[in-house]
Amino acid sequence: MSIETVKAYFSQYGIADKIQEFPVSSAIVALAAQALGCAPERIAKTLSFKQKKADQVILIVTAGDAKIDNAKYKTCFHERALMLKADEVEATISHPIGGVCPFAVPSTVAIYLDESLKRFQTVFPACGSPNSAIELSIADLERYTNFATWVDVCKNW
Repeated sequence: MSIETVKAYFSQYGIADKIQEFPVSSAIVALAAQALGCAPERIAKTLSFKQKKADQVILIVTAGDAKIDNAKYKTCFHERALMLKADEVEATISHPIGGVCPFAVPSTVAIYLDESLKRFQTVFPACGSPNSAIELSIADLERYTNFATWVDVCKNW
């Protein structure tokens, strides 16, 4: 049902028909890049973290080739990076693993966009299922995510 929620979310902007669904998995960066026929770094992966001090869950959208830099993360968020456990993801984010995206998530979840994305004209985030994606410009990603701010918490890109 998560992809249906994302479709309904995008329908308010008139772009639900831009969502691509694949007959194969796009649950990880390499599979998504293969399904889309694009470079892996253009996959906008959405990572979920617990913020213990704030008792909050956050999402960070990064480029497909970027990795979280623990020191940068701690400097930015004032605590160490702690990803949600697999059994917590869907109940907390409303999307299953492999389909986690920054669209149609609970309002209590803060969304951040990582600087690693800014080098691309367009990127491909998932759309709530492990076999979906949408191509968005960086400006559209900003517009449709209701993000808090840009952060610089990644390395290796």
